[in-house]
Amino acid sequence: MKHSIGIVTIAVALFTTGACNNASQNSKTTNTKDSLTRDSAAACSNYLNKKSFEDTVDGKPTDLYVLKNSSGACAAITNYGGRIVSLIVPDKNGKPTDVAVGFKTLKEYEGPGDAYYGALVGRVGNRIAKGKFSLDGKTYTLFINNGPNSLHGGKKGFQAVVWDAVQPNDTTLTLSYISKDNEEGYPGNLTVHVTYMLGMDNSLKINYTATTDKKTVVNLTNHTYFNLNGEGSGTILNHLVQINADKYTPVDATLIPTGKLDPVVGTPFDFTKPTAIGARIDTVGNIQMKNAGGYDHNFVLNNGGAALHQAAEVTGDQSGIIMDVLTTEPGLQFYIGNFMSGKYQFKSGAADNYRTAFCMETQHFPDAPNQKTFPSIVLEPGQQYNTTTVYKFGVKK
Repeated sequence: MKHSIGIVTIAVALFTTGACNNASQNSKTTNTKDSLTRDSAAACSNYLNKKSFEDTVDGKPTDLYVLKNSSGACAAITNYGGRIVSLIVPDKNGKPTDVAVGFKTLKEYEGPGDAYYGALVGRVGNRIAKGKFSLDGKTYTLFINNGPNSLHGGKKGFQAVVWDAVQPNDTTLTLSYISKDNEEGYPGNLTVHVTYMLGMDNSLKINYTATTDKKTVVNLTNHTYFNLNGEGSGTILNHLVQINADKYTPVDATLIPTGKLDPVVGTPFDFTKPTAIGARIDTVGNIQMKNAGGYDHNFVLNNGGAALHQAAEVTGDQSGIIMDVLTTEPGLQFYIGNFMSGKYQFKSGAADNYRTAFCMETQHFPDAPNQKTFPSIVLEPGQQYNTTTVYKFGVKK
């Protein structure tokens, strides 16, 4: 069985005008590119204090790794939870803009705030009903950490472990982790490798693979919170969203899917055309919006087969930054920061205020082990889990 998650491609436009047919125009274009490269790389490197991420957790060293290229993009990633701490791309005016929200220090990521900012999530992303599932007649019991359910791997999921890190050059970071048999209640020794690669075309590729020595379940994703106007810029409710999904999975009051695949047409979940996030969140009488406190639902992607396909497009209303989401996964969890509280401070100095960031988590469907009609997340010994997703950034023309 093969799955697919992980290409984050950031395609950044370099802003030039006219045909560069003479020396002065060529010089101007080169200077513009050089300036953009310096500004973005400096922003990513200087924005954060590397020493604030150098520590030891569970006896393993933590650090901050900066990926940068000569094309104007950069990403800062810590091996604590494999988190994307900062992701900088130019806006419509060429200004370096950090579109990933996060914290300044490792200690803040370990603190009492939202546990999943920027993190790799596993073994199983999203919820498993009542923290139980069965394989071959044997029932496995997981830690309950979200109402009556298990969420994002349990008490100590992949977001809270230290990954072994190797950075061979400025553009590549490989993270590895072995999840031991019965860790958080899951069967099998699961060996996971995640490689981040920042290409010269400003693509940040995240490649996930996993193998197991015992039949188990796996559903990995990335939980980066985005604000395309830049961290600390305020509400995301005016961002325009289009999702390539004609159906979604409705949930009960504990956010477990009912098992149905309902049409989006005629509901607040119809994003088949570009729509502001906040346009319909106050729809009166919609039980789904009430159950989740807004959008926190899995969308059933059209053409959700093994090939890479477009899942969504989001446009920042102020920055003009466009993010295309492509994936090989069948589902997309769209979440709009309904539980952000304003109690904690991001690296920009802004508070983590209500609905000032959103997530688009590519995935297999929630509670898949207990929903026989949903695509399976079972991984057998001898098989390889392999998953790919793309977050592609450009600007509105």
